[in-house]
Amino acid sequence: MPFYQMLCIASHFREYKHIKELVTMSAKHIMDQGGVVRNIEYWGTQTLPQPMRRHRQVYTIGDYWTMYFDTSPHGLRSLTGVIRRDPRVIRWTMLKQGDKVGDVVLPREKTVTRTDYLNPPRDGSTSWSELDF
Repeated sequence: MPFYQMLCIASHFREYKHIKELVTMSAKHIMDQGGVVRNIEYWGTQTLPQPMRRHRQVYTIGDYWTMYFDTSPHGLRSLTGVIRRDPRVIRWTMLKQGDKVGDVVLPREKTVTRTDYLNPPRDGSTSWSELDF
């Protein structure tokens, strides 16, 4: 299953329950389609870069959040349809991160330990403060 990131801007309400319901509904929808939700991050309430219109309303502030998930292309289309109809959503985008874990996770870098800096000469000719790092 491909790995996706969804960035969403939701309309801001004074109660936190509206954003919680939207995030919960999105995550459950992915899991009901056989997908896996990897991470959900809330970026906070921010002023929008410009007034945005959606569902016959104009918004100037919004709640930003992102969700990382694995799902099939069918599950992605289904989630897009649900998000499109939800009146709490101002803007959203789906970004494909990769097809496999190897596309997303970088291989470990090889580390080199230099023992000459860790073990100064024992003859007493050089102290730690004289070493040039």
